[in-house]
Amino acid sequence: MSGPLVPDTPDGVSRLEHARRTHRTHRRVLGAVCGLLVALLALSLLAWSTAREEGPASETVAGASGNGDDSPGPDGAVLDAPTGRSGPYAPEVPDRPVGETALVANPLYDTGRLSPLPCPVPELDVDVPGSMEHFLHMVADCLDDAWQTQFERAGIPFDPPNRVFWTEPGESPCRSYPSAAGAFYCRASGAIYIGTEDVVDKWNGSEDSVVYASLLAHEYGHHVQGESGLLEYYHDQRRLEETDIGRNAWTRRSELQANCLAGAFLGSVRVSYPLSDDDLETLLDDAAATADREEGAEEERTHGSIENSVTWTREGWEGQSPGSCNTWDLEDDSLVD
Repeated sequence: MSGPLVPDTPDGVSRLEHARRTHRTHRRVLGAVCGLLVALLALSLLAWSTAREEGPASETVAGASGNGDDSPGPDGAVLDAPTGRSGPYAPEVPDRPVGETALVANPLYDTGRLSPLPCPVPELDVDVPGSMEHFLHMVADCLDDAWQTQFERAGIPFDPPNRVFWTEPGESPCRSYPSAAGAFYCRASGAIYIGTEDVVDKWNGSEDSVVYASLLAHEYGHHVQGESGLLEYYHDQRRLEETDIGRNAWTRRSELQANCLAGAFLGSVRVSYPLSDDDLETLLDDAAATADREEGAEEERTHGSIENSVTWTREGWEGQSPGSCNTWDLEDDSLVD
């Protein structure tokens, strides 16, 4: 039996066929609209993802003089604090300590003595920049190994610093170089900057390799502070101080801690380096020479007294551990004057 007849449309096409054609047309239109919406959504997600990855430009915060982090030469301290990323756009890394805990109770303090691989250093000819560069890279390799192990014990992420050992002027994200002290650490690039000729001039042509190893280990100490989360809180709190004297109190603790961390490393490699008792005396003499001058103005005291500079360097040498270097949680504040 035939089905019911469907009346034709005026153009002779059955209403059923006409409905089918209309349905197909609607499907095509709907498909096009959906495709357009999917494309727009994909573009929106891409833009959002890119914005999150790039973020706004981070703020580079210099020290008291605004010139970055200079360590002192034997002629006395340079008025600069560690340069670092701070503010709301600083990178956040999971499991990195934050706030006051990063200063006074950092997990790094509980990791025990440094246990680097043997670190025999090459003979150093201070009159040849290439020899100095090779020496610095060898010591930096040992520092990388020692601190990588320590951060793994603490469960804190760690990336070794970049190295810029310059012979020609240049620019870092924190400041230009040469610098007044011949060396500095820039947190914004995560790099240690040292002039292979400048430091020899700054140290009056000294042929004692331990003074250059100590300089490198001190700047590396600032990188350790940054990777451990300490520098972020340090910069935040230091910025709240309204006077140079108040800011300098924070700077001295940071610099004395870096002295101690340098001493801890050098003490840990004294057998394989090797370093003698005479080298220790040279190291301590250098710590005294790079401290604040007793006759200096209070507004210029950024690296600690001679006594404290020597004390914290020796403390690191003997303790050979980050826990020996907690300059932030002390009952006697005269130790960081």
